[in-house]
Amino acid sequence: MNYAIVPIILYLTLFKSAIAQCFQDPNTNAEWAQIINGDSTSTEFSIEGTCCQEAVCGLKCAQETPPPAKEYGKAVIASILFFVSVGFVSIFVIKGKSENYFVAGRSLPLWVITATLASQAIDSNALLGCVTLSYKYHFWDGAVLPIGLGCSLILNSVFLAKHINLDRALTLPDVFAKRYGKLVEAMVSLCSITSFLCLLAGNLVGMGSILAYLLTMTPTGAIWMSAVLVFAYTVAGGLYSVAYTDVLQAAVGWLGCMILAFYSIKNEKLKAPPPSIGFPSYIYPDETTCEMYDGVPCEYDVSACCYNTEKWCPSDDQCFYDNGAYPFGDQRHFHDQMTSAYSLSPFPNALVFNWATIFVLSFGNLAALDFQARCMASKTAKVATIGCLLAGCLTFMVGVPFAYLGSITRVHYGPDSARASFETDSCHIALGQPTCSMWLPDKDAFVKYLTNEVPAFIGGWCLIGIVASSMSTCDGAILAMGTVFSHNILRNVGYFLPYVSKDFIEEENLITVARIISVPFTMASAVIATLYRSNHSLGATGYLLIVAFDIVLASVVVPLFGCFYTRKPSPLAAFCSILTGISARVILEFTLPKDGNLLMPFDGNEFLNYGAAASTAFPAFFDVPAEQHWDPSVDGEQCEQSRCNDWTGVDSLAAPIVALLVFVLIQWLERDKPIFNFANDGIMVGYLKDGQIENVSEKDDVRMDEVENAMDDVR
Repeated sequence: MNYAIVPIILYLTLFKSAIAQCFQDPNTNAEWAQIINGDSTSTEFSIEGTCCQEAVCGLKCAQETPPPAKEYGKAVIASILFFVSVGFVSIFVIKGKSENYFVAGRSLPLWVITATLASQAIDSNALLGCVTLSYKYHFWDGAVLPIGLGCSLILNSVFLAKHINLDRALTLPDVFAKRYGKLVEAMVSLCSITSFLCLLAGNLVGMGSILAYLLTMTPTGAIWMSAVLVFAYTVAGGLYSVAYTDVLQAAVGWLGCMILAFYSIKNEKLKAPPPSIGFPSYIYPDETTCEMYDGVPCEYDVSACCYNTEKWCPSDDQCFYDNGAYPFGDQRHFHDQMTSAYSLSPFPNALVFNWATIFVLSFGNLAALDFQARCMASKTAKVATIGCLLAGCLTFMVGVPFAYLGSITRVHYGPDSARASFETDSCHIALGQPTCSMWLPDKDAFVKYLTNEVPAFIGGWCLIGIVASSMSTCDGAILAMGTVFSHNILRNVGYFLPYVSKDFIEEENLITVARIISVPFTMASAVIATLYRSNHSLGATGYLLIVAFDIVLASVVVPLFGCFYTRKPSPLAAFCSILTGISARVILEFTLPKDGNLLMPFDGNEFLNYGAAASTAFPAFFDVPAEQHWDPSVDGEQCEQSRCNDWTGVDSLAAPIVALLVFVLIQWLERDKPIFNFANDGIMVGYLKDGQIENVSEKDDVRMDEVENAMDDVR
C-alpha cells in the first residue's frame, strides 16, 4: 500500500477558500500552508472543493459510491418478514410443553440438525466478519473465523455430541448440574449467558449494518429493528421455530452466498489488485512492472523507469492512474501467512492472534448453548454426531470462499481504487512515506461491492443470505439465554436464598418466564451492539464473536470435558477450574500490554505503529531531484513511531490452560476420597434435572429405545 504523493508543484494551483486543519500539529499545518500558498507567512490553507489527501498528498479525493437501489432494501425486508411469519406458525406446534419449546421434543431428524447446526456457525460473524477482515488485512485474517467454527463442530462430533444427546438434558448447564451440583450449574449459566450476549450483539451488528446501508437508516436504529424482528418469532415458537426457520434460512442463505462467492471468484477479471500503474513522476520498482505499463526513462534519474504520461495521461479528462499502493501487486493469499510474521511485508501479520482465534473458536464453541441445544434436540445420538460432522464441513464450504472475496473487494474499494481514503497526518518508515501512509478501509465496502459490482440478482441474493444467516444465530442465542436463565438460575434461586420459594418456577410457567426474561437479554445485546459496532480494529462482528467464545473457553470447556472423560467428576474441581480460569482471563486482560493493533512486538519496521506526518519531502518512488527525497535519518524529518505491543490472544490461550491444570490437580487429589464432604442435598452435589437419567451418558452402547423406555418409567 505505498500510497503516492503527487508532486507538490500541483498543489500550488489549488484551492483558496475553505480553511484546512489536516494535521494535529499546528506547526506542520503551517509548514504545508506556506508550500501550498507560496507564502512564507501563511499558517492556514484552503481545501474548498477538495480534501486533505488531495491538497497535501495529491491523491484524488475518494469518489462517492452511488446509493443502493431501493429494490435491495425491499427484497431484504420481504425475506425477513417471511422468516418471521414462518417462526410464528410454530407456536401451534409446541403446545405449551417445555421439552417442545427448549429441545423441539427431541425429534429433529438428520437433515434438520445438519442445517440448523451449520446455520448457527454460518452467521454474519462468519460471513460478513470473514470478508471484512480479509478485505482490511488479508486472506487468513478472515478465513480463521469459518475455519475455527467448522473445526469446533467436527470436534463436537468426535468428543461430545453423542454424550450430550444421551444425557437427556434441556440445556447445557443441566449436564453440569448432574455431575457438579447447583453452584457450578449457576456459574456455567452466567458464563454462558455473558458469552451469548456478545454473540448476539455481533450478529445484530452484521444484520444492522446491512439494513442501515440499504434503508439509509442510522446504524443504531437498524440494530434495534433487527433485535425486535428476531426476538418476536423466537420467543413465539421456541426451538421449533428456530430449527425450521434455520432450515429455510440455510436453503436461501447458503445457496445465495455460495453462488456469489464462486461467481465473483470465476468472473472477476482481477482477483487481487495488480501492480500499480502509478501516476506522473512515479518510479516503477522493477523492470517487469516497467515493461507491463510501457514505462519511460525518468527525468531526474535516467537509470530508473517512470510512468508513461504521454500514453496514460495525455490530458486531464483522459488520465488513467492509481495511488501507487501496490508496487509489486497484491495476492489473493500468501502461502506463508500462517507460518511467518513477515509474510505480508512491508505490512505486519497478526500471526499469533490468528492462531489464537482458531483455537478459541474451535474449543470455545464446544460450550456454545445453541450448538449443544441442537444435539439435545436430535432424534438420536447418531443423528447428533453425524449432524455435527456434516455441519462442520458445510461451514468450511460456505465460509472459507468468502475470505477470497477480500482481495476482490480491495480491487474495487482498496487503497489503489478511486474510492480510497487516507489519513493525511500519518507516516511510516517501512512504506517510505512521510505523509498519507495510512489507508482507511471502508466499513461498508463489501455491501457496496454487492450492490454496485455484481449482477443485481446475485448481489441481492447474497445480502438476503447474510441477513438470513445472521437471523439464524440471533434466534438461537435469544432462545438459549432465556431458556438457561429461567431453567437453570431462576428455578434454583430458592436453594441460594432461603426466603424465596423453591417452587416459584414450575413446568406450567417455565415457558412464559423464559419468554419474558428474553426481553432484557435481547435489549442488553442490542446496547452492546450499538456501543461496539465500529470501535475495534477487528470490526464489531469479528471482535464480538471471538470475545463470546473466549469467555466460555476460559471457564466452561474444561469441566465440560470432565463431565464425560473422568471416572467420577469432582464438583470441587469444576468449581475451582471455572473460578481460576475466569480469574486468570480477567487478570491477563488488564495486565498484558494491549495497544489495539493485535500485533505482537516482533522486530522489524513492519511492526511499528503509524506516526504523525514527518516531512514535506517526497517519497523515494518520486522522480524529483535527490535532495527533495525524504530522508528519515535527518533530524526534524524523522517519523516518530512506537512499536506495536499487543499480546491479545496470549490471554485467551493461557486462561484455559490454567483452568485445566487446576481441574486435573483437584481430580487427582480426590482420587481416593473427596477433600471436603458436602451435604447430600447441598449445592455442591450433582442432581438430576427433569427428564434426566442416572449414568445414561456413561454407557456408550446404550440403545435409544432403552433410553426411551427408561424415560417412560420416569414419567
